[in-house]
This record gives sequence, structure tokens and C-alpha cells, in this order.
Amino acid sequence: MPSAFANDLVALLPRLRRFARALTGAQDRADDLVQAACERALRAEARFVPGSRLDAWMFQIIRNLWIDGLRSGAASGGQHLSLDAAEDIPHGDGPSRVEASLLLRQVRELIATLPVEQREVVALVCIEEMTYREAAEYLDVPIGTVMSRLARARRKIADAVGADAALPLMR
Repeated sequence: MPSAFANDLVALLPRLRRFARALTGAQDRADDLVQAACERALRAEARFVPGSRLDAWMFQIIRNLWIDGLRSGAASGGQHLSLDAAEDIPHGDGPSRVEASLLLRQVRELIATLPVEQREVVALVCIEEMTYREAAEYLDVPIGTVMSRLARARRKIADAVGADAALPLMR
């Protein structure tokens, strides 16, 4: 019978996959990253402090594995972005759906080109919906740094797609 830890880990998988996808830019690499993180977490279950946030612990494992992969060159290569979130596109007429689908693809591609620091903040704040304070604590940076990185990322994406950066990104 699976432990409570394993059950909590399984419940967290969709969020882990979203976070990893935001970091890697490709679902297949994100899935590999999540699998490696889960394996590491299950081996290190005894080091997890009960009552603390499993999601933050897992995000840190994913981030560390991803950075290790970047350093070793394993994460290099072309960006392959599939559009697997078509269910999230608002329903409407055919042209509206196509336009929304193309915009989503463009935004994902742009997120993948952001500097690592900005991509992490976008993933935590805009995708995982952490507060600025939570993201700052997680990244161990001042809250102003989170705000500044997010503002620069939003501006770059907004400029590229011809949108207003004041609008919330991916909410």
C-alpha cells in the first residue's frame, strides 16, 4: 500500500509537470525531469520534514536537476513545443480558437527564450500562482527582485506579441 508521502506526491504531479514544462520548454523533457525528481524524492523520503510544504521541496528538486542538466549540457538542443493544452483555450468560433492556439504557442516559445531567472519567476508566479513573497522565499531573493524579473519577462513577451504588459500573463 502506498504511503501518504507517495499519495501526496502523485497528487502534486500536474503542478510538477507544469513547472518543469515552463523550465524546459518541451513536454518530453519536462516529463523526464519530473520522473527523475520523483525518483529522487522517493529515495530521500526520510529527509522530508513532515508538516513542511511538499510542493516547495519538489520544485526545488526539479530546479536543481534542471540546473544540473543545463550545466552538463544535457538540456541543450532545439526547442520542441507541442500544444497539449488545447483544452484550456477558450471555446469560440474557429478563427478565434486558431488565433488563441497560435498566441499560446508563441507565448510558450517566448517563455522558453527568457533568461533562466525570469523563466523561473514566470513559472512560479504566473503558472504556479505563487505570491511574490512565496516566490521570493522559494528562490531566496528579495521580493523586489521577483517583481523586477517578472516585469522584464512580461515586457519582453508583451512586446513580442503586441500586447499590454500590464495584463496578467497566463492567468
